[in-house]
Amino acid sequence: MDEDKEKEELKEYAGGWITERQDTKIPVFLKVAWVIIALSMTVYLIFYRNGETGHADRGVLVQAFNKVTGTADGFMYFVAGLIVIYLGILIYFVFKKSR
Repeated sequence: MDEDKEKEELKEYAGGWITERQDTKIPVFLKVAWVIIALSMTVYLIFYRNGETGHADRGVLVQAFNKVTGTADGFMYFVAGLIVIYLGILIYFVFKKSR
């Protein structure tokens, strides 16, 4: 009887490789990690949208490549905007009260 109750409380994913107990709270460090990762993606994309032009060895090559091919600043800012929207949705769902 006790074994049946335990099976009802566990939810299995990936053929039993991942199990989850019902009503388990997400640790705070994981919530914060998701937010930091999304912020890092945005900052990296904005600072390096045209490549690493200030690098001592590759900077000149990257600048020459950018002159020939052009830059995609508008598209990169659009992608950064999508990441910011994702970050807002992520923060809302991560830090709202769970059932």
